Amino acid sequence: MEKTLHWIDFTIVIISVALAIGVGLYFSRRQRNTENYFAGSGKIPAWAIGISIFATLISSVTFLAYPGAAYAGNWILLVQGLMVPVVLVGLIRIIVPLFRRVIRLSTYEYFERRFGLFARIYSSIAFILTHFSKMGTVFFLVALAVSPFLGIDIRTIVILLGIAIILLTLLGGMEGVIWMDVIQGFLLIGGGIICAGLLLFKPEGGPASVIDTAIKSNKIGFGPYDWDLTQLTFIVMVFNGIFYAIQKYGTDQTIVQRYMAAKNDAAAKKAAYIGVFMSVPVWALFMFIGTGLFAYYQITGSPLPEGIKADAVFPHFMMTELPVGVLGLILAALIAAAISSLDSDMNCLAAIGVEDYYVRFRPESTDRQRLRLARALVILSGVAAVGVALVYVHWGGEGVLGVVFELYAIFSAGIVGLFLLGLLSRRANKQGLYVGIAAAVLFTAYAMLTSTGFDFGDGRGSRVLLDLGDWNFKHHKYMLGVYSHIVLFTVGYFASFFFKTPLADKDLTIYGFLEKRKQEKLNND
Repeated sequence: MEKTLHWIDFTIVIISVALAIGVGLYFSRRQRNTENYFAGSGKIPAWAIGISIFATLISSVTFLAYPGAAYAGNWILLVQGLMVPVVLVGLIRIIVPLFRRVIRLSTYEYFERRFGLFARIYSSIAFILTHFSKMGTVFFLVALAVSPFLGIDIRTIVILLGIAIILLTLLGGMEGVIWMDVIQGFLLIGGGIICAGLLLFKPEGGPASVIDTAIKSNKIGFGPYDWDLTQLTFIVMVFNGIFYAIQKYGTDQTIVQRYMAAKNDAAAKKAAYIGVFMSVPVWALFMFIGTGLFAYYQITGSPLPEGIKADAVFPHFMMTELPVGVLGLILAALIAAAISSLDSDMNCLAAIGVEDYYVRFRPESTDRQRLRLARALVILSGVAAVGVALVYVHWGGEGVLGVVFELYAIFSAGIVGLFLLGLLSRRANKQGLYVGIAAAVLFTAYAMLTSTGFDFGDGRGSRVLLDLGDWNFKHHKYMLGVYSHIVLFTVGYFASFFFKTPLADKDLTIYGFLEKRKQEKLNND
């Protein structure tokens, strides 16, 4: 990929980043209170919120990882995305009005109302740790991907991109974030369509030849279909996708906060559906790009660098095959994918800091004090994420930092189980929940420490932290999250029977929704 980026492409990339800062400046004059800063005062249309949900779900990791996975194998990773609409078509009708009725802004206020303060702290910390580590990863991966194109050091790209995203989020609030996501969402879709079109029509024989090559090479499929939980199989991705869907739409602040930005329940549900049904085709589009890359190099015989990894094939194609102007648009789309994910994380982390901690423990604080803290937290989270990315650069993305983030996962285990326990059972109580959390943490610690390999850079290669031989956790790593949720739910439910407490308020569970719907039917009859 020894090719200098044309000044036209470079200009397109610079303009796209400058646009993000400009959007932040444009909306900055409206950010006078926390309601505007975190929820846009409920004035943002549903279609824009829906596109923002979609853009938040499609990060630069998707932009790079999906084509690499499809190039090396098939479309099995898409099964996770396909499960999202299957699970959420009915669930959105319940969780959207529930959250809009019982919380002010933070998702984790629901957990406090259902199970007490500890549940709120546990679930909010889980979000903070998960998204904080994800932000550093996104910064690192997008800088790693675009550095060869721009000819700029990875550290410099991380810092400059961090400054741009911090300014957008700091100045524009949630309103600026959502409208920038709309722009970036269309840019992302356009970039993907252009790449897919080139891969379809550029090889000799056109689309028919590309599809035929992909089918003969078994590149379009979702197998293996064995009932095997130790390998990456269709059934493993089905289970993973079910819990992924519930976690993102039922417990993730970046999504729930957008429900609160809508004008009413109907608009919030519409936005959620738009986000769901836009995401799946785009996930499929980037899977197809990976398949198209495989067919392209098979048909054309164009050489690839010796030893190139699957994840690097798409960037190689971009640098060597895309014409001037198009390359700039694709790079802008890649950066846009990072921005649309990171700006949401920064705003939502600030919202949690204010709502779950500052307001909770200083209820007498003024809105002006809360807004000032929110902006400080945006800066802090952005700088910290940039710092994590720079550590990744220093260590090459390996080593101690990976261990730290895996340990974070241990102490945030079972969040979906916690959510379902509160939603589906009035009998479940906080004492039973505590037992369930302890069981989920212990199980997750056992599974991760006996199955996940780490390279400590001492020349001994990758190894598990705790080797128990035949007692090691042997199922696929994607099943770990599934099991932790099930453990928390099951143990928490049955443990609750050992503690005599009143039944939970039905309005905090699915039963309040069902009773309300039944009453509406009776009134209509």
